[in-house]
Amino acid sequence: MRLDGRRESTNVEDRRGKGGVKAGGLGLGGILIVGLIWLLTGKAPDSNTLQQMTQGSGTEYAQEQDYSQVDVELMTFCKQILAGTEDVWTQEFKKMGKTYRPPKMVIFAGSVSSGCGSATSDSGPFYCSADQTVYLDLEFFKSMKDQIGADGDFAYAYVIAHEVGHHVQYLLGTLDAAHQQMAQYGKNTKGYNQTSVRLELQADFYAGVWAYHDNQMFGSLEDGDIEEALNAAAKIGDDYLQKQAYGRTMPETFNHGTSEQRSRWLKKGLRTGDVSLGDTFSPSYNSL
Repeated sequence: MRLDGRRESTNVEDRRGKGGVKAGGLGLGGILIVGLIWLLTGKAPDSNTLQQMTQGSGTEYAQEQDYSQVDVELMTFCKQILAGTEDVWTQEFKKMGKTYRPPKMVIFAGSVSSGCGSATSDSGPFYCSADQTVYLDLEFFKSMKDQIGADGDFAYAYVIAHEVGHHVQYLLGTLDAAHQQMAQYGKNTKGYNQTSVRLELQADFYAGVWAYHDNQMFGSLEDGDIEEALNAAAKIGDDYLQKQAYGRTMPETFNHGTSEQRSRWLKKGLRTGDVSLGDTFSPSYNSL
């Protein structure tokens, strides 16, 4: 991506190295089995689940840290991408006659407290509507490369844009409506999981819409960028992750969408840039 000279968002809070936080449970090394299945959920994991993930022994982090050049660059990158989402969605909401209120982003290391409860890095990036904040551990980007072979700046940007997509859903009322419906179904039921898939695919679409308009505004996309994002989307499909973790797929438990679905909805947003074409709730589930 071409990001030289791009502004950095001021809506980013750095909580790394504060209070000697612990990374409990499986740690980042277990992210393939646990973290990547939670990857890009957008809807915050429930408090009980998050609290369970923080229990157990872990590694203490120092209160003050000297960050590597890679981490410094990743922090700048996150601020620039978040700024890009602010610019694009402010414009798109204005077209809809609405006002966009940007989310905050919290960068943490190991574990974090959010408006939706406590979480560790194992949960992957997530969006919490209670405090309208995207939470992200920079180590996750390194795990994307090492664990699933999804690398590249646009693949990383897709992660951020997807979580911001859930914020867009929150502002439009889609997220709360879907969560209310999921609560009526009950957790881990067919209806619950299928509604979750609809949410995730729409957030993928919104990530594509952002990329389309960001490129229109700033000429940000370079050769190979789209392939990076589509590769990442394919590598985090429920079917791909379950095959990697368990050697088989369990379609009834899918809650993010298949590799093909995620790639297709992301590509649709990238190709059209039209927010109105992102309805993942009206079509039959089998046609998504």
